[in-house]
Amino acid sequence: MTERTLFLSGTIASESWFDDDVTPQLFKDELNAGEGDIVVWINSPGGDCVAAAQIYNMLMDYKGSVTVKIDGIAASAASVIAMAGTKVLVSPVSMMMIHNPVTVAMGDAAEMEKAIAMLSEVKDSIINAYEIKTNLSRARLSHMMDAETWMDAHKAVELGFADDILKRAEADEILEDITPPADSIPFSEAAVMNSLMDKIAAKCRTHPKADEPPKTKADSLIERLNLMKNWR
Repeated sequence: MTERTLFLSGTIASESWFDDDVTPQLFKDELNAGEGDIVVWINSPGGDCVAAAQIYNMLMDYKGSVTVKIDGIAASAASVIAMAGTKVLVSPVSMMMIHNPVTVAMGDAAEMEKAIAMLSEVKDSIINAYEIKTNLSRARLSHMMDAETWMDAHKAVELGFADDILKRAEADEILEDITPPADSIPFSEAAVMNSLMDKIAAKCRTHPKADEPPKTKADSLIERLNLMKNWR
């Protein structure tokens, strides 16, 4: 069965307000349009953490293998979705970012306390996803979110947020197929030039016919001319 490719690009939202928004319903429709293993390319600054949680759960529940490839940025809520990959690969020029959830609230002190409690619970749920993937301690993950941690490809792999860095598979396969012969030697400009000159000389060399008298070589003629000059 052919592997399918899905693209998660743009802001993650519960409802679509702009053309580049990614909603759980849009993603679900595309995810369920086929079956088999999938590759999900992610390039998103994040967005609604509840919508991201829904997409995360869809991928975690998907029957086939899920390979996540981050080709630009997987920040905030998008980094949570990336954790659902059976395998997570990052481009050498991509970035990941994790931070604390944020919200907008208004009201009296009681309402503010509710908002704080809600954010704390949301943070714990996000840490659940990071912990499953990275095996880092919850305390360390919490501190990383407090500090708004940015990771390049190598750091993401080092900390366990990704499994490997994307490589040019086609180039690697070609290099593997090229095996130099046992008697091969390093490139030498002089050797190449000498070989070229030998081939040119072989092409230009003339061979006298059997019934023709041997011709006098140019070097011999030059030697005779020099002797004639010396006799003057």
